[in-house]
Amino acid sequence: MDSLAAAPGTGPATSPLPVLRVSKVAKTLKDLPTDRSLVMGVLNVTPDSFSDGGRFGSSDEAIAEGLRMHYAGADIIDVGGESTRPNADLTLPDEEQQRILPVVKALVKAGALISVDTMHASTAAKAIDAGAAVVNDVSGLDFDPAMPALIAERKVPYVLLHRRGTAATMGSLAQYENVVEEVITEMSRVRDAFVSAGVDPSLIILDPGLGFAKNEDHNWSILRAINRLNTLGHRVLIGASRKRFLGTLLTSAGKAAAPQERDHATVAVSALAAANGAWGVRVHDVGPNLDAVKVSAAWTDQAPG
Repeated sequence: MDSLAAAPGTGPATSPLPVLRVSKVAKTLKDLPTDRSLVMGVLNVTPDSFSDGGRFGSSDEAIAEGLRMHYAGADIIDVGGESTRPNADLTLPDEEQQRILPVVKALVKAGALISVDTMHASTAAKAIDAGAAVVNDVSGLDFDPAMPALIAERKVPYVLLHRRGTAATMGSLAQYENVVEEVITEMSRVRDAFVSAGVDPSLIILDPGLGFAKNEDHNWSILRAINRLNTLGHRVLIGASRKRFLGTLLTSAGKAAAPQERDHATVAVSALAAANGAWGVRVHDVGPNLDAVKVSAAWTDQAPG
């Protein structure tokens, strides 16, 4: 693996690839570091992503970006073909698969550990066939009824994210008396449904869904409660990268910070989440966040919960 730039199907790289920062290729989550929080790189193969404006809408562009993430040290690369921004249009599974499967195949061939970001069991199945090792499902409480049986059969780790409603309706459903306890209760019901379908509980990873049917105050309350989430006995993934609540925090002259102006705040969240026991952080800019979780691990001198 002397040069990932020459990987089949990648096309010409738009910038030189950095020195590889991973010591070995991880084939499964069990091969990944256990002495620090993991870093999951976000790779959107969509024309309408909130965070990157569809910069990686083609397979070649997405593969090249995925290779850069891999070289920057991403433990996992999360490939998605449907935007999850508020009011995003629905993407049909066939179109989603056309977007992501070539990217998944190329990055797996290059040695990256891949997660597929999808709400559709049919897409998840084809991505697993293509080499994806994790399913990251942002459907929340209204999951594809075929998904539990698929995860039980394939025995791959499954990220269960909390969300109420759909991209079009979730904003109106951000109403809670106690956001932390209600999120835990609602995620636990979905978790129980998957376990009842035969999914090994150890395969379930919980993501409290920052920004999904939650306002700024809700998001901060959840971040302060990572230790509480860890008491559920599952690994916890935090996805704060470039989210709107960070833009609001960084408002200057009455204008919220744009998505790519939120990276420094994202790094701060990653460090604090790692220090509070998050198993992983899902981010757009891999290198600085990898540095942050390494610093956090050295500072706390303990493995994540």
